[in-house]
Amino acid sequence: MENAVAVANYFVRKSLDTGVPVTPMKLVKLVYAAHGWYLGLTGEPLIAEGVQAWKYGPVVPSVYDSFKTYGGSPITEPAGTLEPNGHVVYYALNTPSLTSFLDKIWDVYKDYSAVELSALTHQENTPWFETWHQKGGRDNRSVVIPNDAIQTYYQELASANAA
Repeated sequence: MENAVAVANYFVRKSLDTGVPVTPMKLVKLVYAAHGWYLGLTGEPLIAEGVQAWKYGPVVPSVYDSFKTYGGSPITEPAGTLEPNGHVVYYALNTPSLTSFLDKIWDVYKDYSAVELSALTHQENTPWFETWHQKGGRDNRSVVIPNDAIQTYYQELASANAA
């Protein structure tokens, strides 16, 4: 499993390399979509962190926290930690073979706005919708969307797209 911020940084670098802007909201949705598709296609989680049901959709807290200072503006650099020597160490993928998978996620979703991606996650019968409306998400911001629900949803999407 990957660090969620490392996955986010991959998308930030894609954004910077391609000139397609990514805001924090869009980035959180991209990481969620990548996690969902990975679960649906492999049966394994992409990220170690749980995804929470927040008012505006599924949120990976570490990704939100790492990039929230940008507000609604495009992100201009990956997230990292400042070392005592003054150098910044950026979070990077542990599994380089994931790049082709993440490139596919980028290619499919890069042209969606943050609001459009959020709308996709808010549809009825999505894992966020069920967690938010039926499993206490509306009353407690930290309710985790179960990986098995995410996996089932994306397996069904994959089956529908294959038909």
